[in-house]
Amino acid sequence: MSDKVRITLEVNGRDVDAWVTTNQPLSEVLRTEAGQTDVKYGCGEGVCGTCTVLLDGDPVNSCLIFAIQADGASITTLQGLAAPDGSLGALQQSFLRHGGSQCGFCTPGMVLTAHWHVRNSPETDREAIRTALAGNFCRCTGYGKIIDAVEAYAKEAGRVG
Repeated sequence: MSDKVRITLEVNGRDVDAWVTTNQPLSEVLRTEAGQTDVKYGCGEGVCGTCTVLLDGDPVNSCLIFAIQADGASITTLQGLAAPDGSLGALQQSFLRHGGSQCGFCTPGMVLTAHWHVRNSPETDREAIRTALAGNFCRCTGYGKIIDAVEAYAKEAGRVG
């Protein structure tokens, strides 16, 4: 009996087949098998939000999900938010314009969580954005510029009340 199991994932619109152990974190498989180095490893305990990806449209800490649990799922990483021509998507551009990233380590998880929040909120404001991003830690910016970037993006999307 083999100690690995074959899974199939849809990662940013492309199919990925991988052989995984039953206790292998999704974050590791995304980086090593799918080549998604935009998925960062932070705490490994689901505390920092650095490894956040969208799993079937919802944000999850990919360090806490076993890859085998995601078999057949659709996963979006930061690269999946890029424009069709590969340029930065609107939220990514807003982070750039507003200085919402310094070292960039937390940025993938932060942007994905913000994208999910704005997409799923008919209206938002600074406090709601802060609450949505509460599980994503940044050790560099102090959050002000991150909130500015998300708020500007939400305004452009017609989601600020």
